[in-house]
Amino acid sequence: MELLRQHGIEVIVDVRSKPASQRNPQFNRELLKASLGEAGIKYLFLGKELGARRSEREAYDGNVASYERIAKLPAFKEGLDRVKSGVNTYRVALMCAEKDPIDCHRTLLVCRHLREALPGRIQHILADGALEPHGQTERRLLANMGVSADQDEMFVDETEPPLERAYRKRGLTIAYQEETVGGD
Repeated sequence: MELLRQHGIEVIVDVRSKPASQRNPQFNRELLKASLGEAGIKYLFLGKELGARRSEREAYDGNVASYERIAKLPAFKEGLDRVKSGVNTYRVALMCAEKDPIDCHRTLLVCRHLREALPGRIQHILADGALEPHGQTERRLLANMGVSADQDEMFVDETEPPLERAYRKRGLTIAYQEETVGGD
């Protein structure tokens, strides 16, 4: 709550597909909504629209959630529109479960598709309370994924821009995988 107050957050948009935690029950949807309300912060659940664990079969490549496919879903686009509309009235923070923005779908999926509509406006609240501009997060993503901003890498599809390649590579490493039943 202190970080939210520090940064003047008025609305939390919960983008977790499953808004519950056994280890930290204070982050379960109803408890969180109540405690945010007591602090004067609104709560909006958009996990169905912006979450990474989808019910739509077309969101998967085999048993792995595909961020590229999710981004094309009508529900996802509706969720983005709600966020874009909300930031015109409120100071909004997207909430998920991961601490580092490059380890979370809120950056690799949601912010990736918000950045053009909100240029220069996306910042990530880090664990220490510092704000990291989204452009800086993207530079960290490029470095962490070993992708050069130059198009001179050998064996690279030059039609895919480096930043998009980094988003795709990182997304594949953290994407939700449905459990397979049985096995050969």
